[in-house]
Formats: sequence, C-alpha cells, structure tokens
Amino acid sequence: MPVFKHLFLAAGLSAICATGAFAAQCGNNAGGFGAWKQQFAPEASAAGIGQRGLQALASASYSQSTINADRNQKGVRYSLDRFIKIRLGSLDGFAASARKRKNANAGFYQSLEQRYGVPAGILLAIHGMETGFGRNMGNTPVIDSILTVAYDCRRSAFFTPHALAALSMVDRGILSPGQRGAAHGELGHTQFLPGNALKYGVDATGDGRADFYNQADALASTANFLRAKGWQPGQSYQQGSANFRVLNEWNAATVYQQAIALSAERIDR
Repeated sequence: MPVFKHLFLAAGLSAICATGAFAAQCGNNAGGFGAWKQQFAPEASAAGIGQRGLQALASASYSQSTINADRNQKGVRYSLDRFIKIRLGSLDGFAASARKRKNANAGFYQSLEQRYGVPAGILLAIHGMETGFGRNMGNTPVIDSILTVAYDCRRSAFFTPHALAALSMVDRGILSPGQRGAAHGELGHTQFLPGNALKYGVDATGDGRADFYNQADALASTANFLRAKGWQPGQSYQQGSANFRVLNEWNAATVYQQAIALSAERIDR
C-alpha cells in the first residue's frame, strides 16, 4: 500500500522564489553563459543553495539542444485531430494501451483516486502523453537545460525559480547532478518542472524520498499537484468543466487539455 508522504518543504521553495530581482544578465546565445553563471552564483547562495548545488551550477554547460527545442515548438499550433494523430496515434489505440496498464495495477490507481480524487484515466493519459508511459523521459542533462532557459532572455523570470529548485534538489541529494530529463529541465515519468517537484513531490514507496523517475512516486505527485490546483473529485473533466480548467495548470495548450480529457474518458470506461 502506498505511503503517500509529502516530503518536500514548501517553505524551502518559498525562500527560493523570494530571492528578489534577478541581477544576472540574461542572454540569447552561448556567449554570455559563463559570465551569467558567475553572476547567478551569489543569488543561488542567497537562496540557500549549498556547496553541491553551487558546484553543479559551476559545472553546467549551455544546452544548445534546449534552445533549439524551445525555438521550434509546434504542438500548440496543431488542430486537435492533428495533435492526437502525432502524439497518440489514435484515441482508441492509446486508451486501450493505457487500460491494460490500469488493469495490471488496479489497486494502485484506486488508492490514488481515494487519496486525491483524480481518476486513473487522467493520470494514465498524462503519463502516456508525457513520456509514453516512461519509455522516453528525455536525454538532456537537467541542470544544463534548466540553467540554459533561466539564462535565456525569452523566459528568464519564469525559469529562474525552477533553476534554483533544481540546484536545491542537487544540494539535498534528491537529484543527481548528471540526471537527464526533457529539453526544458522536466523530470521523470510525468515531466515535472523542478519547482513543482519540490512543492508537490510525494513519496509513494516509503523509501523516504520522492523520486520522479519512480513511476509510483511520479503518479502520486501528479495526482497531488492536480488536487492542489483545485481538482474536484467525482466531477466531470470534459471541456467546460472546473476540472478541465485545472488541466490548464498542467499544460496551457488547449489541444493538450482536450486530448487528456478525451483519452481519459475512454480509459475509464
């Protein structure tokens, strides 16, 4: 039976997010990344990042692959039918695969719904859409990617707290300095950004840590995130409902939200 320990301290994340104005000079190419890291180090230290996190910062490399991916995002411009074809193949085929996973571990999904009110279909839809049920969790070093987008001028203010959170995770031994993830620093089975990982991470296995590369921990954390964002147990999650609006907290693309809701409905039949 999952333990569901909410391990990470929101107070620590609040301290990270409240570091004040960001003094480090952002940039749009690799040229200024080294200087930015030196400027960013005192901010990280002031946010409570210790020696291991600061060493990870100093050792980080500019991730050109992250920038290439960031400049080439197309999914939100697709029609729903096109998005589903590219991302899922077909709703019915995707749902059938997810339903097999649900039936193979029914007790686990029931325990998550009992605890958080989030049905299996939603969690499986997210898991499948994010990483193909864990088959592709990304191959970009997390620290490199999250620091790169924190340095990049396009969305520095958004990604800087997540960069500090990732360094904090390294500092606490939660995240390996060389851990690989997705292009923008997302972690594990359901692709949590580091700040959300610190705030909503759940230890479902009872080993004393929330490991986003462990399926049980990742799915419990996903359910915890959705519930914290306002998920209403037992209510509709189709378009127009309050729960559908909660899906915007997970991904802001309407086609993504629609695909989750439509596939989840089929999974839970």
